Amino acid sequence: MRSSELDYDLPPELIAQRPADRRDGSRLLVFDRATGAVRHRLFADLPAELGDSLVVINDTKVVPARLHLVRETGGQAEVLLLEPLGAGVWEALARPSRRLRAGERLGPVELLESLGEGRWRIRLDGEPEGEPPLPPYIHEPLADAARYQTVYASDPGSAAAPTAGLHFTPELLASLDVERVTLHVGLDTFRPLAVDELNDHELHGERYRVAPDAWARIEAAKSVLAVGTTTVRVLETIASAGDLAGRTSLFILPGFEFRRVDTLLTNFHLPRSTLLALVMAFAGVDAVRDLYELAIEEEYRFYSFGDAMLIL
Repeated sequence: MRSSELDYDLPPELIAQRPADRRDGSRLLVFDRATGAVRHRLFADLPAELGDSLVVINDTKVVPARLHLVRETGGQAEVLLLEPLGAGVWEALARPSRRLRAGERLGPVELLESLGEGRWRIRLDGEPEGEPPLPPYIHEPLADAARYQTVYASDPGSAAAPTAGLHFTPELLASLDVERVTLHVGLDTFRPLAVDELNDHELHGERYRVAPDAWARIEAAKSVLAVGTTTVRVLETIASAGDLAGRTSLFILPGFEFRRVDTLLTNFHLPRSTLLALVMAFAGVDAVRDLYELAIEEEYRFYSFGDAMLIL
């Protein structure tokens, strides 16, 4: 598959700049793969669409990972923490990367080694005390940092939110049969494609963990709803490899055989992204193109703070 097949035109005004007033007040585009039927619902209607599916959520918690720093020269720098490596060492993105040098000090950050593509190994004094790592297409300040966390976030370690889960309220969650997995969102989830052929895109891997009793429930469930693409990657990694903890570099493209995900809940993703490729693998390339065109016509809100899509 070529990355150009993941292109689409989105009017800028449809990029959501702030969360909905109520988490479950977002719109929900429902697509039934078996019949081709499409329904326009609210997220609060989700339980009525699911039947007895087991809902699997990613309980990772976003760390305040975006650090605005000052160089010794007085210039500005920014560090986005990606993954802790132990003993205060992190993998991070830093900019302006080409001007930075190993050994340079940026306040609480010491640059240790350039890893290429803007990635660095750094040492951080103390715990992260930055801002929520909002994506660059969000230009408005976030009034409440809690809105970039799911209500069930419990395991710190992500550099971005698993955004399909942002729509849940505690009350809605309590009405569903829920199981938890953990995948800490890192570079792989949000790094844009920079190659013409998707097979040439390199994944660095992200950390995941699933408790044995949780996997036993998931494996035995009649039907499984994966909340978000990160949850899909965890479930399909374990279904194919069997390891309940480790790193996953699973790259899901059209033609992939899904073994444990029956239903997918997801937001609307950026063009030329691995996330959009995964959704196309699940629902079909042409079907997803048509759904995105419809969502644009109906003025759904896109990306992290946008509306959701349920693929049955």
